[in-house]
Amino acid sequence: MSGLRYVDQEVASRRAVEALRSGVPNRDAVAVLGSGQTDIEDRFVSLLRDVEAGSPAGLLVGGGFGAGKSHVLEHLARLALEEGFAVSRVVISKETPLYDPVKVFLAAAETATTLGHGGPAIAEAAAEIDLEARGFAELIRWASSPAAGLNERFRATLALFARWRDRDADFAEAIVRFWSGDPIAVPELRRRLKEIGESPVVLPAIAARELGVQRLRFGAKLMVAAGSAGWMILFDEVELIGRYSLLQRARSYAELARWMRGDHGAPGVPVGAVLAMTDDFEAAVIAGKNDRELVGSKLRAKDTPEAGDLAAAADLGMRLVDRDMMLMTPPDPAELDQAYARLKRLHGEAFGWSPPDVAGLERLGATRMRQYVRAWINEWDLVRLDPQYRPETETVEVESDYRENLALEEPAES
Repeated sequence: MSGLRYVDQEVASRRAVEALRSGVPNRDAVAVLGSGQTDIEDRFVSLLRDVEAGSPAGLLVGGGFGAGKSHVLEHLARLALEEGFAVSRVVISKETPLYDPVKVFLAAAETATTLGHGGPAIAEAAAEIDLEARGFAELIRWASSPAAGLNERFRATLALFARWRDRDADFAEAIVRFWSGDPIAVPELRRRLKEIGESPVVLPAIAARELGVQRLRFGAKLMVAAGSAGWMILFDEVELIGRYSLLQRARSYAELARWMRGDHGAPGVPVGAVLAMTDDFEAAVIAGKNDRELVGSKLRAKDTPEAGDLAAAADLGMRLVDRDMMLMTPPDPAELDQAYARLKRLHGEAFGWSPPDVAGLERLGATRMRQYVRAWINEWDLVRLDPQYRPETETVEVESDYRENLALEEPAES
């Protein structure tokens, strides 16, 4: 048994080393290094309390390339999971553009997990919720109220789910898939509603974009009714919006403002967000591309209420980037010493040896944590292969690329 535990520890240590080497931190790597961003962590804990109390909001985190933004997000995800939240990780990309709430919801629903569970949290909540408990009754009351602002499909599917979850697994699964982002056949809904004695129900058409927003708040309420404290959605690589066209940048700024303000179309939606982006975004994109002037002028020139509303929301999003971004602090000597000692022990556990001290990089204010970490790991790798070798590591700065790329706005393949 002890031998098995040793193998498990070696595998976990090697997973952590490989994640740190590639710059994509996993749970093992974050557990080893923790996070030195105490101000961000404190603000995040406060955000968790606000969301649980029904005051949705967001947190914007800024850091340079390689500063450890993804590492911090993984650390915050662990904190949220331990506090009983469902957590999603959404990487902004061609497949998941920030300006598209439908695709953002789909990514969030697909990656949502809770502590001790691996599957999508909406499906887990639907399977585990007690249909006789107060939480489910309150969910039905909320979904049926004008304050929820939900399409009639949600109240109807809740009523049908309560009737058929334990009697018709296939139909119950179709309902859960609808809550998670799939379409559902209206004739089938009407037929099933008639079977349970409901009078003819009007199921008005709804735009896909609005349906995505409604699914988000419904999913959060469902997970809370099933026992979660709320839903935290962590966005990485938000700086990609700097490469969109002007119109899609405007829409992305508006969406950023919506997530930061917790504006999800109804009061008390238990959803919080953390958005991570590069700390030079304001200077390179908002100021560098003159978005403050161009976005508003281009949209208001259309002279429509919709364009005017978008311009106002985009302006707010740009102000939030400038005003509310929490910047990551560079590692201090004590944090570097602690990280070095932990990584030295981790490398030894991963490869079954006693790593010697290595020089790594000179400790300068501009050097980022990822650079220190990769230098130490690479130098231990080389010395392990050749104990007589004395490696020296050089760094090369990689500048952020904010050139417009219209290919990012083309529909992604399924």
